Amino acid sequence: MSRELTEPVETPPWNAETGPAPVVWSWPAGDRPALKVWSMGRWRYAPVRARQDWPDGTVVYQVSVDLDGSTSVVPRSYAWPQPGLRVAHGSQSQPSASGPPLLARASRAVAIESGGA
Repeated sequence: MSRELTEPVETPPWNAETGPAPVVWSWPAGDRPALKVWSMGRWRYAPVRARQDWPDGTVVYQVSVDLDGSTSVVPRSYAWPQPGLRVAHGSQSQPSASGPPLLARASRAVAIESGGA
């Protein structure tokens, strides 16, 4: 019995009423990890702009994605994991939670793990 994929559910943005602020991680523009987002019956490539680690353990990825194939890229935030999200690729760089992130030189950094942690 096959189960049909559904489009991922977008996560509302954090605000002060949501609770304590999440820790926000970012990668250098030249070495961002990426997800695949299921939209309109196809997997869409989505570079990660930031990762939020919420105090309750929720992990949210902020991505830029062309949801309909029109080349119009929009920002979206998705809690990880969900069936409509997959890892496209990781990053060579360590993310930064303060200051601009730097490109990696020799070591491989883990950007997105299959468990989201």
